[in-house]
Amino acid sequence: MRRRRIVLFIMLGVLLVLTALLLAVGHYFYQYALTPRRGERAPGVTDEAYSRAAAQFAADDRNWTDDACYDIWITAGDGLRLRAHRADADGSRYAILAHGYTADGRSMAPFGKHFHDMGFTVLMPDMRGHGASDGHYIGMGWHDRKDMLAWIDTIAREDPESEIILFGISMGGAAVMMTSGEPLPGNVKAIIEDCGYTSVWDEFAGQLKAQFGLPPFPVMYAASAVTWLRAGFRFSEADAAAQVAKSVTPILFIHGEEDRFVPYGMLDVLYQAANCDKERLSVPGAGHGTACAADPVRYWAAVEAFIGKYTQDLPEPH
Repeated sequence: MRRRRIVLFIMLGVLLVLTALLLAVGHYFYQYALTPRRGERAPGVTDEAYSRAAAQFAADDRNWTDDACYDIWITAGDGLRLRAHRADADGSRYAILAHGYTADGRSMAPFGKHFHDMGFTVLMPDMRGHGASDGHYIGMGWHDRKDMLAWIDTIAREDPESEIILFGISMGGAAVMMTSGEPLPGNVKAIIEDCGYTSVWDEFAGQLKAQFGLPPFPVMYAASAVTWLRAGFRFSEADAAAQVAKSVTPILFIHGEEDRFVPYGMLDVLYQAANCDKERLSVPGAGHGTACAADPVRYWAAVEAFIGKYTQDLPEPH
């Protein structure tokens, strides 16, 4: 009997040590992925084309934000204060632009300027945990979907006749796809996502292997558990593919064929999952987030033609 107790205590001790180690590993990856310093570059994004495109956008278009935009604020359902840059235009067409991981609303300036030139009032929010918005963790699009609903509601209350387009890149693309599966007012006419991922689980599992050479078990499970404890969601529930399957809003899916950060193959999964009106645009030679820079004429022609199917009085494509 005494020997059994000793064995039981040893096994219990080993289990407690293993549990503590897993929680420590999970905490490390939670900190690494979901609480980087604001403005830091996304871990693992080393695409030179991405860097060149971002630098060119900064040189060409960021001044537009200072000249044309002003700040507006809302309070999210959980009490966080969220900021957006807004540029007004005549009429009732609106575009809400969702930025990528560790970026901010200003990073969407080149896209915002184009939409503004098309006659849209543009909102470029700082997503929670980014820019000037409140938040101590990155929502990876999942909690951001509720923030997108709040921005949509703000516009619809201001202008009941509004026609709203949602547009997002990378994590922002995932955010607008995750929003697509929620009950949306009829004001939301179309959604455009560029290089968004199928789910947080899929994206993080891929990056875990690419950056650390590790399989999903047990690290992903530990990190997901810590994320649930710290941020209130599990990686598996933050599923863009499941959300687009519920969407009744038309979606345009865009992806660069040379994307290694959010693999190009995710485009097929997302497109096949969607049961709504849908189109897709593949851009040869484009890496992560560089589809527009790689072929701007084809990119904007596809975006404008898609939007034109679902909104009134849209100007002719440039």
